[in-house]
Amino acid sequence: MIERKLMMVERIMYVDAETPLNCVFAAKISGEIAEEHLRNALNKIQQKHPLLRSVIRIEDAKQPRFAVKEDMESIPLHIVQRQTDMDWMTESEREWYRPFKADNKPLAQLVWVKGNSASELLWVLPHCVCDGTSIVTLMRELLCLLDNPDRELEPYQLFESVHEFLPQGFELQKKSRRAKFYLLLARFFFFLQRKSRKRNLGKNYAMHWKLDAETTAAITQGCKDQSISVHALLCTTFMQAFREVQGKAAKNKVISPVDIRHFIPEIKQDHMFAFAPTVELSLKKGNDNIVDTAKDIKTALTQKIEKMDARELLWMGEQMHPLVERMISMLKSSPGGHDVTLSNMGKLQIPNEYNNFTLETIYSPTVAFPWLNSNTLVATTFNQQMDFTFMSNEDFLPKEEAIKIKDKAIALMTLSL
Repeated sequence: MIERKLMMVERIMYVDAETPLNCVFAAKISGEIAEEHLRNALNKIQQKHPLLRSVIRIEDAKQPRFAVKEDMESIPLHIVQRQTDMDWMTESEREWYRPFKADNKPLAQLVWVKGNSASELLWVLPHCVCDGTSIVTLMRELLCLLDNPDRELEPYQLFESVHEFLPQGFELQKKSRRAKFYLLLARFFFFLQRKSRKRNLGKNYAMHWKLDAETTAAITQGCKDQSISVHALLCTTFMQAFREVQGKAAKNKVISPVDIRHFIPEIKQDHMFAFAPTVELSLKKGNDNIVDTAKDIKTALTQKIEKMDARELLWMGEQMHPLVERMISMLKSSPGGHDVTLSNMGKLQIPNEYNNFTLETIYSPTVAFPWLNSNTLVATTFNQQMDFTFMSNEDFLPKEEAIKIKDKAIALMTLSL
């Protein structure tokens, strides 16, 4: 049996045995699907990805481990009869809280919202086993196998330690001294923090919206004309929207995850992995010009990504395991220093035409973080349309206020170019 301990960031996303933290990714298709083809696809996908044949062992609560089991049960297929076009959202919100802790059940489920001519397929996975790229890969593989059940997928091995990703010449002794110093600083930081009992007691919610193809094309072309990126525009307009709606309460910062595969090619594009390093981006005071600010944001993002050493980040994280529980406690009780975590997954590389069905649309992933600051925006582009999901908690950001921020951001996005 292959086992490895959860990496530090996986450990944070695991939270604990009693707190589900799941990602849900939904796609709508028109055409008929055969249940046997769905089960065949799930079986082949499970055989490819070792994390889908794993359980999380918690004999040592401080250091849970992934254990790959070759006698693992199949990925469950949950079938729901489709009643409305919004059933996918209802099911997504229900699946946020699904526990994945049975000893012989995999860390995934597929929900089939089954209709006569239209269906939605929802992947549900704990966030500790997948990032955005992982869950897009699973959807792509599912649809390809549905269309071509004879296709084979190539399995790969679960890596056993982050040491596998360290470059030649990595100065372990020197880095270890630095890590001990950082750990000491971090312990001191947490010692100084006043313990807060504040928690989100409100209801988690998700908002979903799309921009039509014409608006999406105008934004994309406008960004090209102004030499800015769509991501920089999103960061700028949402920070500005928070500022205009919340005034002095706004933090003027976003946290932006970056796909680690850009830095570590050994982690293949079609391999499941859960760690996405993040970059913090800020809105300067006194400058309300969206295009100028977006240019600054684009430059800052490029510079921070160029300086990022993802291999060292992975290794350094492993030295911080003694503080994981304090980190989780702080995330649950601290409002943080940012307005929103903004994940722009870009143009999804998934075909929309198949022999036996059509992929009508894809909905950006949803997630309900148990943190006090659970503000999360996910953006995707599919079939020439930008798609958004915004998640938060009524205690932290009332939905009425979130709608105002969303509307303001869309107005800034469309009027500034």
